[in-house]
Amino acid sequence: MSQTLVTGATGFVGSHIARLLVERGDEVIATVRPRSRTKALEELGVRTVRADVLDRRAVRRIMRDVQRVFHLAGTTDLSASRGPVFSVNVEGARIVLEESLRAGVERVVYTSSVAAVGPAPEGETADETNVWDAGRYAIPYLDAKHEAEVLALRLVGRGLPLVIVNPAHVLGAGDTGRSSTVLVRRFMRRQIPAYVDGTLNIVGVQDVARGHLLADERGRIGERYILGNRNFTLDRLFADLGRLSGVEPPAVKLPLPVALALASAGQSFSPVAMPTPIAASYRMIEVPIPPDAAPTITASAVATKSALPSPQPALKPTISEIEFDDPAAKLNAMIRIKPPSKVRFGPSQDDTVLVTSMATPIDRM
Repeated sequence: MSQTLVTGATGFVGSHIARLLVERGDEVIATVRPRSRTKALEELGVRTVRADVLDRRAVRRIMRDVQRVFHLAGTTDLSASRGPVFSVNVEGARIVLEESLRAGVERVVYTSSVAAVGPAPEGETADETNVWDAGRYAIPYLDAKHEAEVLALRLVGRGLPLVIVNPAHVLGAGDTGRSSTVLVRRFMRRQIPAYVDGTLNIVGVQDVARGHLLADERGRIGERYILGNRNFTLDRLFADLGRLSGVEPPAVKLPLPVALALASAGQSFSPVAMPTPIAASYRMIEVPIPPDAAPTITASAVATKSALPSPQPALKPTISEIEFDDPAAKLNAMIRIKPPSKVRFGPSQDDTVLVTSMATPIDRM
């Protein structure tokens, strides 16, 4: 039985990953802090160990006899100052990944963020090969995630068998820490008096958890994979939330400069919880697609070649072998994410949308 270490297992995404790992048959070890709620993990049979990812000695002890590592521990607080964000998200990653290399583990999956991919040029798509260009925004969380990815890839050069995953904005059940679902909570409580024009890529937490396991099983060392879903303009997102909940969407959309000025003033004078200037300026990555885009289906044991365009070169499946039920075609197929590619959308089992991409023939790899 493989021993798998999960940092951040008490968090939103980490708890779902821990459950899937137990179902896969792994012996799961989770690092927890003194105040962490561990009951749900213990009920799953997860062994919890008190350790801070900034404590190198503690991390080194835990690494003994561990074969696989999922590193998720970190902060997503956009309002946090640079020091605390870099301490946990960069130095914490450094310690866990360096100790993984020292212990000789078989595989590491590092959870980054789609924010580390950087914004797409206006009117274009962004994929895993996007060149980082978000440092000019001086947002600590973005800078820290990018810095941690650079660190991780340097360790790959030293022999660490690591794969990076970049989840988009994650929603779903089980966010007890009120992290990424705080947006929905604030909407329901009518705490969003105004908003700026922008786009969020929304993805379900169960799809993100499954994507982590696929990265572990099929991801290529040294590559990163966007775990995304459907792009929502904030107009559309708030309209859908309003339709589902009966809560009236915010009526005021502000230009970004005005929103920044109001956010700065609102921190001091407004009785209503206002976003910080950093939060107001933060925009999730936009991945637009053609309106007629369709998922690319690759040949595999579960996809008939008759479903493919002809002629079709042989394709080698890698990450994301995800079975899905297409109501129109009733096909089970492998969906492959392989950068570089233009991002496309395909249906998933829970009626959300998974990011897929155009498959690359073997002879071009």
